[in-house]
Amino acid sequence: MQYEVKIKKKALRDLKKLPVYVQKLFFLLIEDLKADGPIQRTWQNFSSLSNDAYHCHLNYRYVACWTYRQGKIEIEVYYVGSREKAPY
Repeated sequence: MQYEVKIKKKALRDLKKLPVYVQKLFFLLIEDLKADGPIQRTWQNFSSLSNDAYHCHLNYRYVACWTYRQGKIEIEVYYVGSREKAPY
């Protein structure tokens, strides 16, 4: 099953401010989300933030956060940026 991944506008704006190598890591994560769904145990520091919110580290300094509602095929990335400013 292929998941649909949407990226919020604010996350896209913030992504453009990040180093190119981090942007590449982010798009690798997006491909994994599309292929395998919201549970990404192979990504560094992956964890559940709540029943329908998850996050992982792209590298030591940057993270991505997303939501997923059970029974849907849509995942929404709502944050990408520094882990110090992450909304959790």
